[in-house]
Amino acid sequence: MSFSLHTHTCGELRSDNIGEKVTLTGWVWRRRDFGGLIFIDLRDREGLTQVFFDPDLCDADTFATAETVRPEWPVLVEGEVRHRIEGQTNHNLATGEIELLASKIVVLNTSQTPPFQIEDHVETSEDIRLRYRYLDIRRPSMMANLKLRSDFTFAIRQALHDRAFMEVETPALFKSTPEGARDFLVPCRTQPGHFYALPQSPQLLKQLLMVGGVERYYQVAKCFRDEDLRADRQPEFTQVDIEMSFVDQDDVMGALEAVLSDAFAKVGVQMELPLRRIAYWDAMDTYGTDKPDTRYGMELHDVTSIFAESGFKLFASAAAAEGQHIKAICCPGAGVWGRSKIDKLANVAATFGAKGLAWVAFKADGSVQSPIAKFLSEAEIAALKEAMGANDGDLVLFAVGERMATDEILGGMRTHMADVLDVPREGHDFLWVVGFPLVHWDEDRQAYAAEHQPFTQPVEADIERLESDPLSVGSYTYDFVMDGYEAGGGGMRIHNAELQMRILKLLGFTEERAQEQFGFLLEALKFGAPPMGGFALGLDRVCMLLAGADSIREVMAFPKTSSGSDLMSAAPSEVTEDQLKEVSLRLL
Repeated sequence: MSFSLHTHTCGELRSDNIGEKVTLTGWVWRRRDFGGLIFIDLRDREGLTQVFFDPDLCDADTFATAETVRPEWPVLVEGEVRHRIEGQTNHNLATGEIELLASKIVVLNTSQTPPFQIEDHVETSEDIRLRYRYLDIRRPSMMANLKLRSDFTFAIRQALHDRAFMEVETPALFKSTPEGARDFLVPCRTQPGHFYALPQSPQLLKQLLMVGGVERYYQVAKCFRDEDLRADRQPEFTQVDIEMSFVDQDDVMGALEAVLSDAFAKVGVQMELPLRRIAYWDAMDTYGTDKPDTRYGMELHDVTSIFAESGFKLFASAAAAEGQHIKAICCPGAGVWGRSKIDKLANVAATFGAKGLAWVAFKADGSVQSPIAKFLSEAEIAALKEAMGANDGDLVLFAVGERMATDEILGGMRTHMADVLDVPREGHDFLWVVGFPLVHWDEDRQAYAAEHQPFTQPVEADIERLESDPLSVGSYTYDFVMDGYEAGGGGMRIHNAELQMRILKLLGFTEERAQEQFGFLLEALKFGAPPMGGFALGLDRVCMLLAGADSIREVMAFPKTSSGSDLMSAAPSEVTEDQLKEVSLRLL
């Protein structure tokens, strides 16, 4: 596609274009003056073209202008495509066989010296990059990340459209409905004292679309959650939101697999179908997490039976107590570490809830080192080594306690040790984790909380135990896990108003409060709501993993810092007294 200012992009020209008269526009990336000959690397979002200025082959004004240009000046260049001089081919560059012999250059604007070099692999603080994000985006890697995100988003849309899904937009200003995080509130000027909330997700609205007969819905939705931030979390994020009606769980998961497989293939990633399904408790007991990375081992093992008669009181007591477990992971190669280095792992384990960290190191010379070695028999050591598949030079770490606690401690240590030991993770790892509990006990609130969300369909056979034994109730839920991250999640929805009210009461809602918060949904479910189920894919997180980045900020055009600030625009910012008065607010 050509435009009035250029005929080609800077990444487009090849040997087939030799001899053509072309016009390019872009930014000066590098300028090299060889005392009579000038070379400029011209860059746009598509790539780089080398431009050559020869005073014998262009007019004096053109050459004089080429002498003045500096990095990041936007320019227009006309000339003829030719082969590079023999021996000067750049095989690392798509346009490396050719160069443009310039006949004209027009300076479209000048530029101050940027606060950092517009290069990849340049040591620049993230704060500076975010302060000048419009310059950071010019870097090839950032531009490639945004292009990848664009391509993947389009591929998802295309795959859904091809399967008769209808894209429907839902409001950005809606009712505050608690869904697990704090809402961002927006005061309503025309109704003083009343507020909208920015949507944490379109969850309730997409269920209403199913009641309305849309049947297959999707939306690339902007969502907002006022919560503490981290590398893969922002106050505003994007999810691909999907819902289907007149379906069961296998229907939904099958449709999602087909859509995801198509979309990933469009960006060069193959997904083998059907995806593996791992039950929630199998994932927890084997990997210590409900979002396991299965590209490496170091799996959890329950070794309680080995220490039933142990001389180590902590182990013996746990083995004798109901509901207590002794679990362990084997860390290949870490057994050669010095004791002080191993002891420091207790501080890491404490961040995952451990009160201490027992360990046994099988040294390279065949000996055993451990603070608890004197309490363990040779038979116990041998049985442990066999059960863990440990070799000389390996380190075994233990967790003792209730099932969930030991799983979470060792799950955290498994990931930490894989990072420290630089355990390879090749390719991408896709799977489903299914069958989450319906609720869990929230110690802080001293109440039951939804494991997924309050609208999840419980397993029919378990409904009779909702009030008597809620922790034993299962649900029709499924999380899409990619490379050890929860990349998406969903489940079947409650489509019966009476059952929905029972669930809300279980979660601590009075009938009055449930009607106040969710009355519109409860009423809608009485008007022939169909069976329905859906899914939400974390677009930012998936693109981060596809790009091989460490943070979703690397695949977002204008992200916030970990404190929720936009360093470029200085948001959030104060507002005037008049603005506050307009919405009937005042600051304390």
